[in-house]
Amino acid sequence: MDVLGTEIVQAGFLQFEIVPGSIPENVRRLRQGLQQLEPPSGSVVVLPEMWATGFVYEQLAVLSIQIPELLVELNALASSMQIILAGSLPLMGTGENKGLLFNTLCFSGTGLSQTPGIAKQHLFSFWKEHLWFTPGMSPEPLSLPGGDLVGGLVCYDLRFPEVARLQCRKGATILIMSAEWPMARIEQWRILLQARAIENQAFVVAANSCGIWDGMQMGGHSMVIAPDGDILAEALETEASALVPLQREIQEELRQRFNSVAPAPWSFEDSEKIFSLDDLLAIVRKRRNCGQRVVFTNGCFDILHAGHVDYLQKARREGDLLIVGLNNDASICSIKGPQRPVNNEQNRARVLAALGCVDAIVLFAEDTPVDLIKALVPDVLVKGADWKEDEIAGAAEVKKNGGRVALIPFVSNESTSGIIDAIRSV
Repeated sequence: MDVLGTEIVQAGFLQFEIVPGSIPENVRRLRQGLQQLEPPSGSVVVLPEMWATGFVYEQLAVLSIQIPELLVELNALASSMQIILAGSLPLMGTGENKGLLFNTLCFSGTGLSQTPGIAKQHLFSFWKEHLWFTPGMSPEPLSLPGGDLVGGLVCYDLRFPEVARLQCRKGATILIMSAEWPMARIEQWRILLQARAIENQAFVVAANSCGIWDGMQMGGHSMVIAPDGDILAEALETEASALVPLQREIQEELRQRFNSVAPAPWSFEDSEKIFSLDDLLAIVRKRRNCGQRVVFTNGCFDILHAGHVDYLQKARREGDLLIVGLNNDASICSIKGPQRPVNNEQNRARVLAALGCVDAIVLFAEDTPVDLIKALVPDVLVKGADWKEDEIAGAAEVKKNGGRVALIPFVSNESTSGIIDAIRSV
């Protein structure tokens, strides 16, 4: 059977204790496990999170240099067996992400490039992961050579159902999970894995580590779960492996009877993001009570352009709730003259509200938003990188309350004034 011409026929896992910092020893354990498992061609075999290195944070920058060579070795190994291997590794970014380290679910096998992968979206700050890794963005399901689309999750991502949902709505029928999940929370692991399978009507193939890491007992219980939540295979707490056939007819029949994955109605009214200050303060209190970080930025946003959108997306990534303080018409007229704004405040607010990265909009009448900032007390104040921090209205107040200022460069040469000048010239 040629894996290039078939969908995945069997799926399983290798569950083993990771030797911290020793790539050669962990590769030896991988090879030994595959020899014992004897996966037939057309199989996908999932490995634990950071299976080659473990979470030896101080060593990761050096160890990551060896990962490209390791991926070449894995690709040759998987290709020789006509299988797909999947497991997370510390992968250094390239291009604009050069120098950034990602906890990446990497896939190896015939017909795959050397470094395909799905980066971990949610970093586990309780284990200080956010101090060493950069979170991934926009997870895309990976197309395997046989035609399967697989989604990827890495450990803590399991607690965020939208990560799996997004990939399944893009066509993923199999969810791959690579994890180092502790024994103390193993029942939550089992429940959440079954939930991801049931709600997405997808196969879930999950590999966890076992043994002791940094004095903590890892949980094991790697699993393969059917789209109806039926557990097809499950390990215990010790080293183990398993492979089971994927009966696609179960998934097809289930989705034909009722499909809980495909429906994606837009059930929001964007204009509801526009608030008075009093109403917004009540919302901020509720969001803070559940642990969210509030981000604030401000501007005129008279003619919304690509530079604005890029800036607002980056601002949103600084926290969990992005509030945009919007100059009202009188304020803009005072700052920019009687011919501005081009679009009135209601229209500007409505267009901003349609951006998914914007969570709330509040109008203000003053030349600066300092009174708004004092009232809202954001955790992060965002401005363009062309500003000096000590010249930013509200910066001192934010830092006094334990917040920080984030300066974001504009990557676009677009400007509202330039657009207006171009229109006038025409």
